[in-house]
Amino acid sequence: MKFELKPVARSLASAGAMSLALGVPGAFAVSPCSPCGPRPRATKTAANPCAAKNPCAPRRNPCAAGNPCAAKNPCAARNPCAAGKVNLCSVMRPKNYRPYKGDRAELVKYGGKLWKDPKLSTNGLSCNTCHTNNAAFAPTFAKPYPHAVAMAAQQAGVKQVQLDEMVQFCMVVPMAAKPLKWDSRELAALTAYSAQVQKSFNPCAAKNPCAAKNPCGARNPCAAKNPCAAR
Repeated sequence: MKFELKPVARSLASAGAMSLALGVPGAFAVSPCSPCGPRPRATKTAANPCAAKNPCAPRRNPCAAGNPCAAKNPCAARNPCAAGKVNLCSVMRPKNYRPYKGDRAELVKYGGKLWKDPKLSTNGLSCNTCHTNNAAFAPTFAKPYPHAVAMAAQQAGVKQVQLDEMVQFCMVVPMAAKPLKWDSRELAALTAYSAQVQKSFNPCAAKNPCAAKNPCGARNPCAAKNPCAAR
């Protein structure tokens, strides 16, 4: 007895046989956009139709392509666009704030060690990563605190901050860590050392394009989103 396949069945069978012959899984032949499954090669004229549906597709850095200086900027390369908005309660002075009190010279010395300690962060950065030789400071850093800081304005809409609040912003944004305890010796030490750095800061040098020793600094398209931007 002879059996004759109908046109549709014959077509499906032929497609299945072709898939097996080419070594392509049958499931892919039926659903080329199957999550985590093989994807068709992209062509120069058409985008990959499975990209939006493929959860395994590589997640690209939105700033990478537009930042030609990433390789020369250690802060941008590790965290180019920072995180979302900062929780104000974590970085602004709490009510009835009582900072740690101690010998200023001792706090400045301890703060100098913490300034270079990447263990304070979760991404390997330290304060010194962004501010070596007074880099990444805006001319306004020379002004008495509180004053306006770009990072605070961009991340939380804050018009001006105290120096210890700025330390907390740096802990949370570029260093991707939790804020220090407000009555901690660590916060007092970093604040004291930052004040010492501020005394030696020359705002005229900050305007000198050669001062930062980064020829790409002025051309960095991600500067506004750089968590290590001038404070």
